[in-house]
Amino acid sequence: MIKQSEILKNKSIQKYSLIAIILVLLVGVFYKKVYIPKTTYDYTLVKVGAIDVNVKGIGNVNAKDIYNITAQSGGKILHLYTDIGKWVKKGDLLIEIDGVDLPDQLEITKVTLQKANFEFTASQEELKNQQAQKVLIKKSFHRYQKLNKQGFAARAEYDKALADLKSIDAMISASKAQINIAKAQIEVAQKNIDAIQTKIDNLKIYSPINGYVISKNAQIGQAVLPTMAIFNIVDPKTLWVETKIDERISANVKVNQKATIMLSSQPNKIYKAVIKRILPKSDAITLEREVDVAFEHIPTPFYINEQAEVRIKVSHYDKVSKIPLTAVVQKEGKVGVWIAKDGHAHFQIIQKIAQNDSEMAVSNIDKKAKIIIPSKSKKPLSEGMKIHL
Repeated sequence: MIKQSEILKNKSIQKYSLIAIILVLLVGVFYKKVYIPKTTYDYTLVKVGAIDVNVKGIGNVNAKDIYNITAQSGGKILHLYTDIGKWVKKGDLLIEIDGVDLPDQLEITKVTLQKANFEFTASQEELKNQQAQKVLIKKSFHRYQKLNKQGFAARAEYDKALADLKSIDAMISASKAQINIAKAQIEVAQKNIDAIQTKIDNLKIYSPINGYVISKNAQIGQAVLPTMAIFNIVDPKTLWVETKIDERISANVKVNQKATIMLSSQPNKIYKAVIKRILPKSDAITLEREVDVAFEHIPTPFYINEQAEVRIKVSHYDKVSKIPLTAVVQKEGKVGVWIAKDGHAHFQIIQKIAQNDSEMAVSNIDKKAKIIIPSKSKKPLSEGMKIHL
């Protein structure tokens, strides 16, 4: 008969054996499900190729040339022939202002001119008649003058001939003066006609360019002053993005460099662009410099003041060794990467050639090296740490 103590001993052995089995299973599960995943890293290899270095900036769509279309003379708006968001051609009629009594003034002044012309013609004819009369009177005077000297004519007849000659000279002088007055009246009337016609012409305002209407500041029937902008029209050829670039990274930005523009309203479309102007003065508060980047092809439609992202290509490198930025880390203030070798991680300092948003060109990494990609979900890497790939 089995003793009670042996039964208890067997039960104890079975209990601890079961616990041991469970612990082994737990360790195995931990090793396979936790340790191995936590120490298994993705890796990448060095790639050889080209890399572009870009400078990024945020700006707003604007234009170099925006025309303020104003009334040339004050008055009430009769007609508006375009509207916001419309394209116009150079020479298109945009605005017509009420001329009030200008047409009547023009007709009155034309009548005044016609009257002055009549007076001028009449005075010229009168002068011709007077000059013809003077020829006869002068001949008569010379005859009486000769007879008077010879004693064959009375003094009274000579005096009358002299008076007639002086009288016709006075009339000729008066006619010449009248002709000059008529000339002056004609000149004044013509200038008045030109001035009134200019005012009438200015009642119609035409587009100075092929452009796009971005604002309308008045309505039909509204009284406007000559200085008031009724329409604002953009010259689309001068459309650009006024981009703000951190002055610390703006040194390599030059006029005529290539760039790209992405508009907020079209996030999936990239527009080719080129730098047209760099302002020489930075903002003292934001420490940014304005760089004006022009579109190569104008977006349709476009919106003034729309936000846009600009990327400026400042340099290009061919046939360089490059790695993804996700592999680059800092360790004790030094920039480098983790290299997998013989199942262990080793930190290697790298020498940067250039860098963009996603890649870094380096000069001192073996092209066959397996570069570990660190991950926050993995165990932090340390020198000599055992790893899995």
